[in-house]
Amino acid sequence: MTPTTNRPAPLQGLRILDLTRLLPGPLATQHLADYGAEVIKVEDTGAGDYARTMGAMAGETSYFYQVVNRNKKSLRLDLKHPEGRALFLRLAEDADALVEGFRPGVMDKLGLGYAALAEINPRLVYCSITGYGQTGPYALRAGHDINYIGYAGVLDQIGIAGGPPALPNLQIGDLLGGTMAAVMGILVALIDARGSGQGRHVDVAMTDAAMAHAIFPLVEVLAHGGVRPRGEDLLSGGVPCYGIYETADGRHMAVGSLEEKFWHLACDTLGRPDLKPAHLATGEAGARIRAEVAAIFRSRTQAQWVEVFDGVDCCVTPVLRLEEALENAQIRARGMVREVAGVRQFAPPVSMSGLDTNSPAAAPPRSGADSDEILRALGVGDADIARLRAAGVI
Repeated sequence: MTPTTNRPAPLQGLRILDLTRLLPGPLATQHLADYGAEVIKVEDTGAGDYARTMGAMAGETSYFYQVVNRNKKSLRLDLKHPEGRALFLRLAEDADALVEGFRPGVMDKLGLGYAALAEINPRLVYCSITGYGQTGPYALRAGHDINYIGYAGVLDQIGIAGGPPALPNLQIGDLLGGTMAAVMGILVALIDARGSGQGRHVDVAMTDAAMAHAIFPLVEVLAHGGVRPRGEDLLSGGVPCYGIYETADGRHMAVGSLEEKFWHLACDTLGRPDLKPAHLATGEAGARIRAEVAAIFRSRTQAQWVEVFDGVDCCVTPVLRLEEALENAQIRARGMVREVAGVRQFAPPVSMSGLDTNSPAAAPPRSGADSDEILRALGVGDADIARLRAAGVI
């Protein structure tokens, strides 16, 4: 896809106020910033976004902060101070969207809830990201990804047969729920606001969004009244043609030969055409065939199996470590790895015509780096800016 540079970015002209911290919200607003939105990261005058100092450091800030906050501006503002709140209200008057991730009720206590801001800016899209949503008996409970996917029935399905639930190192609730559902909700509401002039309060519950994508477990419940035991259904290791097999060097190959034609080709490549009838075998028969396939894969290293299968189009591929994936030919060809301020990062995940997703990106902002610029644009003079800073408002 050849980018053209004479078109504006698709979200250019949108202003988004980002009050979120850590992972789900900041990554959601980074996605929006990557596609052209102006994102103002509003941080308190104390610690600000805790991600700045969480984990290994890349200079003054952590790698974690660096990879989810590019292309943003930063404003330090004490929202508990009357003057700080007044400045924020002035910003909200012209904003298109606001994203916050506090527990329900916190923004209302600050006088900055949806009802209050909708009075001064009826077209504002106001997105609240929480674990359990703005309503329900769990609304005020604390939680993390493990809790959200646990309640959603997702964690129970992850793992091998006979083993306990496995903890994924991809935060399903935080990212599928808190990040991608928020981006979707904001964009849907923005489209509506452009036509109607009326914004909406977008209520994103990470538990809800994780559950809403548990499609195959739901199908099992509808068909049989309950899910199959962990590791025993079609996509979690219950059939020979779809699973993870260990190699001689302790690495793994991913076999995704669900379609019969792919399974037959895989069996021929393994030198075991006799296994073709066991394509979707389950129960004891399936376990026996899976054991035979496992023994075959343990006979060679991962690199040897890659050499065998690389030219065979049957959905048998290596399980790469992330450092290997970053160097993979397909990933590189798609431009999915970029460098921002000397730090390797993922590029925006969706390519589109007329947009160069690898154009130079702005480094994540220092805390308060853009405060003066943003306040001057509101008409605040330098003397008042100095006074506000001395008073700890900014």
